[in-house]
Amino acid sequence: MDEPTPPTAATESLPQIEGYRMLRRLGQGGMSTVYLADQVALGREVAIKVMAPQALSDEISRRRFENEVRTIARLEHPHIVRIHELGRTKDGLPYYSMPHLARGHLGDRDYTRDEAGAVDIARALLSALEYAHSRGVVHRDVKPENVLFDDAGRPLLADFGIALRRGYGPRVTTAGLAVGSTAYMAPEQARGEEVDGRVDLYSLGVVLWEMLAGRLPYEAGDALSMAIAHAQQPIPKLPPHLRHWQRFMYRALAKYPDSRFQNAAEMRDAMLAVRPPRWLPAWERARTVLTGRPVRWGVAAIAVIALGVAAWRLAPDGADDFFRAAPQPAQAATTPAPQVAADPTDRMMVPLPGANVEVAVARARAQIARGALVSPDGDNALATVVGAWNEEPTDARVRAVAGDLESALQSRIAAAVRGNDDAKARDLATHQVPIARMTAAPGVTPKATLDADVRKALRTRLDDALKHNDAKRAQQTLALARDLALPAADAARWTREVAAVKGAPRAAAGDEVADLGRGRVSPHPVTRAEFQRFADATHRPPSLCRERASLLRVLSPRSWKSPGFAQGPADPVVCVSLQDAEAYALWLGEEAGGKFRLPTSAESSRTPADTGGRAISLWLRDCGAGCLQRVVTGTSWRGRKAPEALVANRGYDDVGFRLLRER
Repeated sequence: MDEPTPPTAATESLPQIEGYRMLRRLGQGGMSTVYLADQVALGREVAIKVMAPQALSDEISRRRFENEVRTIARLEHPHIVRIHELGRTKDGLPYYSMPHLARGHLGDRDYTRDEAGAVDIARALLSALEYAHSRGVVHRDVKPENVLFDDAGRPLLADFGIALRRGYGPRVTTAGLAVGSTAYMAPEQARGEEVDGRVDLYSLGVVLWEMLAGRLPYEAGDALSMAIAHAQQPIPKLPPHLRHWQRFMYRALAKYPDSRFQNAAEMRDAMLAVRPPRWLPAWERARTVLTGRPVRWGVAAIAVIALGVAAWRLAPDGADDFFRAAPQPAQAATTPAPQVAADPTDRMMVPLPGANVEVAVARARAQIARGALVSPDGDNALATVVGAWNEEPTDARVRAVAGDLESALQSRIAAAVRGNDDAKARDLATHQVPIARMTAAPGVTPKATLDADVRKALRTRLDDALKHNDAKRAQQTLALARDLALPAADAARWTREVAAVKGAPRAAAGDEVADLGRGRVSPHPVTRAEFQRFADATHRPPSLCRERASLLRVLSPRSWKSPGFAQGPADPVVCVSLQDAEAYALWLGEEAGGKFRLPTSAESSRTPADTGGRAISLWLRDCGAGCLQRVVTGTSWRGRKAPEALVANRGYDDVGFRLLRER
């Protein structure tokens, strides 16, 4: 449900709904407001959720929402809040009514000393989710505030207001953020990816953690930081008295859906198999085993005696002597010690087959996500995957994560090649052999191979050297390609091409633009290689490059060096601001002699632009609504309708620039 707010003044304007007498506002959130109302015909109090105008801004979205509510209204389960009626207010806003459950939500209750009670709540919610998932409905916002209690004390799952039927794809709010509450949100949901019922199981795992420990598994100061914590940080350790739940939580809160419980029944079976270990204090253990509930003071004395007897029977030797009588010396010498049967819960502390691998795979994926591929020592994906492979060399999960690591490493090598960091590329390549050993098919001799992205980066760099008649750079590129396992056939052909290069390299900076006549516009945009020389010479930091808000964009920031897709040195540079383009023009004038600037719209129209394989727009000198905005021209691969005025102090992944020579 939406977060509760204090009752409003009597003068507050309440919505008008036929058949209901609106009483007061109960709570308000970003997408809806909940009101208490009297249903006149039946004489009962109900809660009515009215969607906010900004949540459903057009008729299509309102009708789609109403269709989803109709699906949810057909859910009939003892632990799901029923929807009574669907309709629209006098102002045309969609609403639905449901029972008014005044006994509060799960967040108001404390189960930290009632482990069995927490399990009962989770079992009821799993039953509700299993039922909803079987009918194609994913809740997507399981959290304590959405677990309400009826007059009988039963937990009911409420607020399927952002629920999703399979086949509709991910849904995003008007602010551009993935729906749901980030403190309980699965990583893939926060990223806005396709989701299924496993996101609900992840959220329920967080709810169970909070019920048991009295706190969330991750703590953060804002929603974005919380989402990043769920996506990147290792699964934390529970307090010592709850460590028998740790292995369960490794599955429940796994970063990747395939590593989690795959359905509610599987999660329920694993949860019910968890037992408290023998080392728990006798009071805690007796309370859990005998009653499953906290013992209240003031109960019959026989209950206290029963607890004492249970403690004497269950506690290990030497523990909790408060419940024992001190033995007489004679008895200690003649009476044999009582035989304590082996406790089957001891077996719960022994790792299940594959449990260590599961933890290692989850850790390796987190390390890959944050870029710790081969360093630092002791905390990198390569070391983690090798350790898991040595333990379970035939485990499919290990082979899968090894393949992910191989792909990430190849991408890092390709980036080093594009950045002319040959030493780094060679160093990274030395780590390919152990990964190839883990991913090779049985009976196949493992060997490092050249990834298509790395080959493309090498070929682009070689073509650039050949184009500029740069024999030294061509030879360096060929040597690097051989070290990175370039196939023999390609190596022979590349060698012939390099051998044909003669003479000194052409001008290092903006040679094509420098050769232009006065008043001429270059037909080609400035390339990544040309902008790289400028950036290296001036140490200019990259500009912010972001097309739209994204909850986890901070995990992969974009710049001209990494615009979000593969580029070679000869491709047009993008993700540069207008100020970057003007700074490049000034630098080029000093390097090549002359004066350069961005063309105007009229000047640009006289010379057609050749942007290569990927269509991009180009910055112009013309101002938009004030010169804090500048105009771009040309239709880009994003379908940008040029001319269009854009903010000039940031870059865009579909906008580059070209120059005009003034003199």
